[in-house]
Amino acid sequence: MALVKKHVKQVVEELVTYTNLDDATEAFNATDDDSEKDYIIDEIVKFHAGGEFLIDYIHQVDAHRPVSTKIASAISSMDPDEAPIEKIMELLKLENAYIRNLGISMLRDFGDSIKYYIVKFLIGDDRDLRIFAINVLGDVSFSESREMLLELLETEEDINVAMTAVDYMGEIGEVKDIPLLESLKTRFKDEVYVEFAVDGAVTMIKG
Repeated sequence: MALVKKHVKQVVEELVTYTNLDDATEAFNATDDDSEKDYIIDEIVKFHAGGEFLIDYIHQVDAHRPVSTKIASAISSMDPDEAPIEKIMELLKLENAYIRNLGISMLRDFGDSIKYYIVKFLIGDDRDLRIFAINVLGDVSFSESREMLLELLETEEDINVAMTAVDYMGEIGEVKDIPLLESLKTRFKDEVYVEFAVDGAVTMIKG
C-alpha cells in the first residue's frame, strides 16, 4: 500500500501547471500517452484559442479516438462565448461518422448558444452554408428548429435549399405548416421534384 501512495504522490508532483497556450500545446504534441494528453487538454481549454487548437486536432485523419472524446467533453464544458462553435460545426461536414457525432454532441451541449451561428448561415448569401445550417438544425434539433425552417421557407428561392428544409419539415412539421409547404409547388412550379418532396413531407406530417 505504501508503494501505491508513493506512486500517486509522484504523479501529482509531476503534473505541470501551464502559464500559456504555447507551452500547453507543445506538451500535448510531445506526448503519445493518452492519460497525459487528458490532463493537458484540461489545461489547454483554460486559454483563449485553446478550443480552436483542440478542434483542429479532432480534424486530423489520425486523431486518436479516446483523445478526441476527451476533447469533446472538455470543450462541452467551456463558456459558449469562448468555445469555437463555428469550428465545431465544421466537424459535421466530415465523412467520419464518429467525428460528426462528437460535433453533434458538443453542439447539443451548447444548446441555444449555437442559434446565432445557424441564423447567420441561414440568412447569408451562400447557398451551401444555408443547406449546411439546415442540416445542423436537423442534427441538433433544439426548440426553435421548426420556426427557423418555416421562416426560411417563406422566402427561399433556391430549390436545393428549400427542398433540404422540406425534408426536415417532414420530420418536425405540424399540420398547420402544410399550407406553406403546399405553396412551394407554385413557387417552384417548373420543378417536378418539388411536388414529390412536398407530398412526401405532408404525408409524414399527417402520419
